[in-house]
Amino acid sequence: LGNRREIYNLLFHSAWQTLREVIADEQGFEAAAAMVLHTWNQKLDAHAHVHALVPGGGPSLTGDRRWKISRRPYVKKCDGNYLVDADKLRLEFRQNFIAGLRRLQAAGELKLEGDWAHLSNAATFDDWLKPLEAVTWVAYIEPPPTPYSRPEHVVKYLARYLTGGPISDRRLMSHENGHVTFIARVGRKTGGDDETEPITLTGVEFVRRWSLHILPKGYTKTRRFGGFSNRHCQRYIAECGDLLIAAGLAAIVDVAAPLTKSAVENSDESTEIDRRAPCCPTCKVRMRRIAAEHRRSWKIVMRSHYRPHWYRDG
Repeated sequence: LGNRREIYNLLFHSAWQTLREVIADEQGFEAAAAMVLHTWNQKLDAHAHVHALVPGGGPSLTGDRRWKISRRPYVKKCDGNYLVDADKLRLEFRQNFIAGLRRLQAAGELKLEGDWAHLSNAATFDDWLKPLEAVTWVAYIEPPPTPYSRPEHVVKYLARYLTGGPISDRRLMSHENGHVTFIARVGRKTGGDDETEPITLTGVEFVRRWSLHILPKGYTKTRRFGGFSNRHCQRYIAECGDLLIAAGLAAIVDVAAPLTKSAVENSDESTEIDRRAPCCPTCKVRMRRIAAEHRRSWKIVMRSHYRPHWYRDG
């Protein structure tokens, strides 16, 4: 918690380094990833982790310009729900992250004061790391939500993690006698579960836990890597489209280039139909958006007449 910016950056980069290396070594195609940082678990404890959206295929790295799909080694048929060996991913992730910690400590980039001052010594720091090297780290690979999910459904699934804070209103049960009670998943197995239990905290402890997840000022919690990065995205998307068409997979994935803003504005139909809008699953006609609700920021709300009576703008 005293080195959040450094540790969160290391988490992003070690996760991406691991994905890129393992995908290249096992599957042989160019990797891409969109990642979102979360710093909490269901009980609002500090629990930094990243959610990553990773394509299960990509341009071959062998130079033969062909599309490659993730396949389980030594298995002829693949159900489409395999990315890479999860055990290898866990080992590589642990190795990359701990190596990054050693680099930060050696460069003096970690704030080690008070009870942590003894870790400024390299030998002591290595001893402190040994328990971390002896346990299994978590790298959970999750397939699309359903066997019939399209790419946009997977993106929408990840989008749920992009907004909001550590806890949603619907999980709050009560606030009585200075105590807050909320619902939390038990989390006894990797990947999450549906079993829940009520958690009761004092108001002070609830606010303390919530405040743990205020990110460093200006910190970017959503990042893109590899083929999705700003530097490579245009080239990567175009190349993927060409290779998918050549492989006869264009019917499975919509590889049409998205319309630019100017193209939409110049279209005769732009005032009625957005050509990027989804089609109705029943009649296949492109849908029109008839309403949109703008979500005001808390800064605006807390400075308006809607703010709670106990809040005073200092």
